[in-house]
Amino acid sequence: MTSDWDSDPDSDYDLIVVGGGPAGSTAATAVALRGHRVLLLERETFPRYQIGESLLPATVHGVCRLLGVADEVARAGFTLKRGGTLRWGRDPEPWQFSFAMTPRLPEPTATAFQVERSRFDEILLRNAERVGVEVREGSPVRRVLAKGERVRGVEYTDRDGNPRTAHARFVLDASGNTSRIHGRVGGARVYSDFFRNLAVFGYYAGGRRLPAPNSGNIFCAAFDAGWLWYIPLRDDLTSVGAVIAPEHYPAVQNDPRTAWQDMIKACPEVDRLLTDVPVATEPPYDRVRVRKDYSYWKTTLWTPGLALVGDAACFVDPVLSSGVHLATYGALLAARAVNSALDGSVAEERGFAEFEARYRREYGVFYDFLIAFYDMERNEDSYFWSAKKITRVEVDEAAAFAELAGGAASGDTGLPATGGLGARWSTATAELEDAVGRLAAADDRANPLLTTRVVTDTFRTGNDLQEQALYGAPPDAPDAPSGESGRLAVAADGLSWLPA
Repeated sequence: MTSDWDSDPDSDYDLIVVGGGPAGSTAATAVALRGHRVLLLERETFPRYQIGESLLPATVHGVCRLLGVADEVARAGFTLKRGGTLRWGRDPEPWQFSFAMTPRLPEPTATAFQVERSRFDEILLRNAERVGVEVREGSPVRRVLAKGERVRGVEYTDRDGNPRTAHARFVLDASGNTSRIHGRVGGARVYSDFFRNLAVFGYYAGGRRLPAPNSGNIFCAAFDAGWLWYIPLRDDLTSVGAVIAPEHYPAVQNDPRTAWQDMIKACPEVDRLLTDVPVATEPPYDRVRVRKDYSYWKTTLWTPGLALVGDAACFVDPVLSSGVHLATYGALLAARAVNSALDGSVAEERGFAEFEARYRREYGVFYDFLIAFYDMERNEDSYFWSAKKITRVEVDEAAAFAELAGGAASGDTGLPATGGLGARWSTATAELEDAVGRLAAADDRANPLLTTRVVTDTFRTGNDLQEQALYGAPPDAPDAPSGESGRLAVAADGLSWLPA
């Protein structure tokens, strides 16, 4: 297919981004840094509340540095996060992992932050404005505008309630899981039955912290009904949420605050951290919220003129704090495709094929990790955990995932418990269990988790992003899908593709 975007030189913009969260701000900034005309439309007015406060190092030290905002994020006073602490698996005692995954990424780059998303997201959005993005808040997008098969702009409502249109050579949908326009790319959302959960969450005005130097870690603890997160946002603010089976929805819907506190009381490891600590009364942290925490992916991520990033494209279970990473990484990939098409170095179809392949691979490695990670929990008497076994992955879901991952399951998607994906996930679980068992005896120079394929695959792209931000373009585009022939390389600034 030959692109015809350049036949419309009178477009108002080179790029329109729908949504001003981390994905939208990342994409808009990355394209504006190349001198292109960018409009970002956001339905709300910042700062605004958002869940998802725990970041990974790849966002802080990789994407944020490429965007020129890493120093501002570091100065914001967010809680430092060195890794994670978990009560999960066979061992009744909590265990922890560090982000120090490679000697090329020493302190302080082997860290991340726990962030109040209202503050973090606004930092990214205002940075986009500083580099030249035209940001219009209070401007929800209603639909896309097309000419033939190509998307060429959007119709939106401005902050005064007036209908408006804007035209561009490219549109990126970063408007989240409630996107009005994601269907325009075609395909379908595939929902995971395995990760079909419910989250009920709120905030406490303080809470005890883990022993130093891990006091800023996220703490995840499995219990009978599911698992809890415990995120130290500030000395006087802690995010606490329960991820449980959707069968609890009627009780949660009837009285979410009571259900939330009952879940906390059912998990002693978290409950004792909150003894005599009051719930938060500071808006917007005074509410208990409920979210259907269903993982999904789109079977198609782009069509001529339009691509999906962030939760408009995919979402995966939050236990590994991967949400902002997947959103910003996918947005960076899309920005590379836009920049390369605009400067004529790589054809649109080739650039967006690279975007889609890499984005799917990154989602796939996190999905692989999470299935193996869930299988580690050995609470055999729990309804929730008995349903989270590799043997319970439906054949249809395994087949859909194999298609997503581009045949990584060696073509065998029949009986997932015994062949193909099932065998791969079972091996990954066994490796994880063995590595976790060796963590307590390991010294700081040897991380047993690095001996497992599923961990090294999951963090490989993030490490590559950090190395590129610190040292320049990595050789041979190592964040590309493994074994893909003819893959594109990455420009030295990380913002576009280069011919292979």
